[in-house]
Amino acid sequence: MADPLPLTADNNGDPNAPQLSLQAVYLKDCSFESPAGPRVEGNWNPQISLDLQTSTNEIQPPLREVVLTVTVSAKQGDKTLFLVEVKQAGAFVMANLTEDDGKRAIASLCPGVLFPYARAMVSQLVTQGGFPQLLLPPVNFEALYMDAAASQASQAVRN
Repeated sequence: MADPLPLTADNNGDPNAPQLSLQAVYLKDCSFESPAGPRVEGNWNPQISLDLQTSTNEIQPPLREVVLTVTVSAKQGDKTLFLVEVKQAGAFVMANLTEDDGKRAIASLCPGVLFPYARAMVSQLVTQGGFPQLLLPPVNFEALYMDAAASQASQAVRN
């Protein structure tokens, strides 16, 4: 496992020390669609799909916005019961990070901070839509990042 990145703005006065610190968390966008409302024929046994995407843009150096998009759909048979999309964002100070540490922060550490907020919003939207509470499972963003990095490395070796 890689060495942990410092998550503090206080680096013992060293202006060149790596910094990663959270400045703000906010809901950037959300939507909830339920074509037929909470009416379900038969037993409640939906197929739930979860999609996670992370994007980033620079606000003003060294401040970056990281956006975690969580999309959840529930289908029963061929009917869509609901579709939820939450874009949870955070403003992070990222200074003096190596390229690899910056990629890791954006793909692993920042989404790990944002996910609990997005998870709560998904649950709230689904419940307010009249459906049973939906609690998304925890996500190990570090493992996802490491798997993606390993896959990229093996793909590069093949080419």
